[in-house]
Amino acid sequence: MKRRDFVSTATTGALGLSVLGSGALHASIPRHLGRPNADFSGWLWIGRRPEKSPADWQALFTRLRGAGFKGILVGGAFDPAMADAAHSAGLEYHRWMWILNRAGDTWARENHPEWFTVSRNGDSTLDVPPYVNYYRWVCPSRGPVRQYLRGVIDEAAAQPGLDGIHLDYIRYCDVILPRGLWDRYDLVQDRELPEFDFCYCEECREQFGRLTGRDPLEADDPPSDPDWARFRWDSVTRVVTDLSEVTHARGLSISAAVFATPSLARKLVRQAWDEWPVDRLFPMLYHPAYDQDIPWIGRSVEEGIRALQGTNTELSAGLYLPALAPEELAEAIRLSRAAGAAGFSLFDINPMTDDHIAAVEATMRELSPKPLQPAG
Repeated sequence: MKRRDFVSTATTGALGLSVLGSGALHASIPRHLGRPNADFSGWLWIGRRPEKSPADWQALFTRLRGAGFKGILVGGAFDPAMADAAHSAGLEYHRWMWILNRAGDTWARENHPEWFTVSRNGDSTLDVPPYVNYYRWVCPSRGPVRQYLRGVIDEAAAQPGLDGIHLDYIRYCDVILPRGLWDRYDLVQDRELPEFDFCYCEECREQFGRLTGRDPLEADDPPSDPDWARFRWDSVTRVVTDLSEVTHARGLSISAAVFATPSLARKLVRQAWDEWPVDRLFPMLYHPAYDQDIPWIGRSVEEGIRALQGTNTELSAGLYLPALAPEELAEAIRLSRAAGAAGFSLFDINPMTDDHIAAVEATMRELSPKPLQPAG
């Protein structure tokens, strides 16, 4: 394949997705399965931060709050001044963190090369990262990895002024990219190719062997083995459970950016997110990557809401701003609310225009049964 960056930089984690078509999505669901519409609110991902003074941040956050936003999901190091500006405007500040993709973790790379996932053909992502150079993943089945990540999140959650932790790259590497990207990367992925199928490290194989008496590498077709699929879903879920425990112990909320629907997430990145003990999920409903139209956003929200029925986890629709004109953004928000979402999130701050904010504000006023909350 040709190695090209399929996202702009390593800071835009919520864009690091690969997805297929929608498949058989559910029909309309009863409205009572969704969250109370009175609490419907907006969020904003902030990855690569534009240069702004504290006064500029304060002005932007005040406007967002007035438009119906609840919080911001901020990548990179914690910024106390930015958090103060958000809080002054009445917004929550959540830290957006990469979890199982540890490309930027020099300590882990230098001290624990054995932690990194191994493909079905025997290559470690530390040495042979798939797709792009920053795809270097640690194995969620390893106890020391989970303990290390607990420490990373516990240290982050101890920061005064933080309202929550937002998890990203909490999954395996994409085993299949969306059909629309095959030509771009000179790939044909009509099946699970061994170089993109993870993880087959010694620890994974030994743990699976203790559970089943089988070695996944000896199966005729490992991708078709339901026990092997469940093993990997559960490995990621254990990491989420650990991180949720330490975050909640600090008195903070925890959320995650996830693939569009439970069925797609399970198939493409071994992510059973409807089983996770988190407070809020942000499915990345980036419709161009799925070669879908805007109504698909509502159908995908419906599938997620159905899967979460009976849990306390909220779902907010992740919307891809570069592909949404202001009037299309308004339509996507209406569809998300009608499908039962607790809100929406915009990816991300850099393509957001004044017209986008105005469209959000007008739509939220149209939909809200009560006046929007003033800033401060």
